[in-house]
Amino acid sequence: MDVLKRPRFPENSVQYHLFLVSKVESVEDVLQKILQEILAEVAHLLVSYIWQHQPFSLRCLPEKEDVPAHLGGVTEFGDNVEDEWFIVYLLKHITQTFHNLAAVVHDNDGQFLLIEAAEHLPKWLDPDSSENRVFLYHGDLHIIPISTRSGEVGWPKASVPSVGQALEVLHSHKNVCLAKHTIRSALDRKLDGYPEKMQQNFHHAHCYVPAGIAAVLSRRPDLVAPAVSAFYLRDPVDLQACRAFSTFPPDTRVMTSVKFTRCLYAQLLQQTFVPNRHSGFTLPAYGFEILCSRSGQPSPEQGASVGSEPLWRGFLESLKKRGYFKNELEGSSRYRELMTSAESFFRQSLITNHRPDLHSPGDEVLKVLKSATFSLEDLKIQEAQLPPEDSDSWLDISPQELERLLQETGRGMKNNATHTKAKQEEEQEGGYSLIAVTQGMKSFINAMSSHEGAEIPRSFLAEPFSFDPDAVTNALDRLLGAKEDELDSDDFEDDYDEDEHEQNADSHEALDDMRKYMDEMDQELHGTNIGKSFTQKDKISKRADASKSPEFVEEEIQPLDVDLNLVTNLLESLSSQAGLAGPASNLLQSLGLHIPPDADSDQA
Repeated sequence: MDVLKRPRFPENSVQYHLFLVSKVESVEDVLQKILQEILAEVAHLLVSYIWQHQPFSLRCLPEKEDVPAHLGGVTEFGDNVEDEWFIVYLLKHITQTFHNLAAVVHDNDGQFLLIEAAEHLPKWLDPDSSENRVFLYHGDLHIIPISTRSGEVGWPKASVPSVGQALEVLHSHKNVCLAKHTIRSALDRKLDGYPEKMQQNFHHAHCYVPAGIAAVLSRRPDLVAPAVSAFYLRDPVDLQACRAFSTFPPDTRVMTSVKFTRCLYAQLLQQTFVPNRHSGFTLPAYGFEILCSRSGQPSPEQGASVGSEPLWRGFLESLKKRGYFKNELEGSSRYRELMTSAESFFRQSLITNHRPDLHSPGDEVLKVLKSATFSLEDLKIQEAQLPPEDSDSWLDISPQELERLLQETGRGMKNNATHTKAKQEEEQEGGYSLIAVTQGMKSFINAMSSHEGAEIPRSFLAEPFSFDPDAVTNALDRLLGAKEDELDSDDFEDDYDEDEHEQNADSHEALDDMRKYMDEMDQELHGTNIGKSFTQKDKISKRADASKSPEFVEEEIQPLDVDLNLVTNLLESLSSQAGLAGPASNLLQSLGLHIPPDADSDQA
C-alpha cells in the first residue's frame, strides 16, 4: 500500500516529502548532497525562527514498496497553524530553487492545499481522486489531470497512480499539470507576505527571569517555546518541583527582553496563575524550571560537537558560499553567535531527527546554561538599555477587523481587486436584475442533483450566469402556461389526436378522468382566496378595462405570470428575513445573485 495514501501521524502535524523528479544513479548519495544544500539554502530563514513544538526537519528515507527513496519529515505545529503555512512556503521556495525536486505536503485533513482553493477545483477532484496527484513543483502547485482516453496526458480517475508514475507524468508534461491560475492564486494569497511575515509573528516583552535563563535565551531564543508549553501543560507534580527553584535561584532575578511568537505570548496571557510566594518569579521562569526538573544530566552524545557529523562540513561550506557569516572575521563575537545559531539549527534539523531520543528541551537548557558565561552585574546594567516592548494591541480585535478577516477568509472569487469604486456603487444601486433572478432560479431547478444534494451550477461560482432560455421557457410554459397557449383542461383535448383516440381507448379514458379531476379541483378552489395570491398575465390589463366597464366580471381562468410570481414571492421572503440569513437569501447568494437592501424598510 502506498504510504502516502493514508498518512498516520500525530494530531496538528504536517508531513512533507521531497522527491527527485528525474531518475538518477546512486539516489542515496544524490539525496544526501541535496540535503546539505537545502539546509544551507533555508538556514538564514530558520536560525532565528521559534517553532511551537517541532522544527522543520528533513532526513533521507529509503525506498519502500512503490515509493522511491526521498527526503521527508514531520513537524508537529500544535496550536500555531502559522508554522504549517511557513513550511508550505519553505517547500515552495525549495522546489523553486531545486528544479529536480517535487514536494508533497498533507496534514490530518489530507490535501489541505486543495482545501484553500476548494471553490476553484475541477469537479472530478475530491479527496478520493487526489491521491498522488498534487505536487509543488518549480515553486507552483501542479495537479496530475485525469485522462479519459488512450494517449491523453494524465491518469484515469478510477485508479490511483503510484508516486513514480505521477512523477513521470509531472516531469514529462509540466505545463499540462500546472494548476489553473485561480487555484494557484488562492494558494498565493494564503502565502502572501512570506518570508517577511515571519517577523510580524514575533512579540518582544519585558520579563523578570533568573539570570541563568536570560543567558540561555540570549544564545537560544527558541528554547522559550518548550518552556511556555511546559508551563501551559503543567501538572501538580511539575509545580511541586518549582517550590525550591534549585536550578534558577530566586535572588538572581533580572529584567530582560524575551522574544515570543504571538501564539506563545497569547498562551501565557490566557493563564490564571498565582506564583508561589517564596519563589518571587513569574510565568516564564516556571516553565524553564519545569523543563529542567523533567531532565536528567545531558548525555555525552548530546554534548558532542556537531563537527563530528559527516554532513556538517558540507553544510558549513554551503553556508559560507551563501554569505551566511556576512564577512564577519572568524573568531569575532558576531561570528561566534552566527556559528552557535548554525550549530543549533543543524542539530535540530538533522541530528535530532535521526535520533529523537537525544532531543530533550530540558537537557538543551542545562547544556546551554553550563556553557554560558554571564555576569549578574552586567545583566543589571543592561536592564536600563532594553529595547521597548512591542504593543500587544493585536490581541484586541475590533468588530470591524473581525468582519474584515471573515470577508477575507470567505471571499473566494467574489473579491476582484480590479473593480473600481464606481463599479461597486453601480452593483449596489442597480447592478442587479430581476430577470437574472428568474433565470437563475429556473436554471437551478434544471441543474443536476443526486442523493448527495443539489449542485449549484458551476457558472455561478466564477463566471457570468448562462443557460438555454428556450429550453427552460418551453419546459415551464408547458407546465404553467404560455402567452399564447393557456394551460387548462381544454389543452388535453387540443393536444389529443383523433387517430390515436381510435387506437387507444384506454388513453382517452385516462384523459377524461384527468379532465374531470381538474374541473372538480377548479370548482373547489373557486370559492377560496388561493387564486388571489397569484398574479395572472392579463390581470392588470383586465382590471384597467374593468374600471372603464363596471359590468365586466373576471371569470376566465388566466395563465399565471410565472416570472412575476417568482420574484414577488422571493422579495416577500427576503423582506420577512429583516436582513438576516434565511432560505431565500442563502439560495440567491449561492446562485451568485445579490439583491440590495429594502430601501423602504430602512426609511421606515
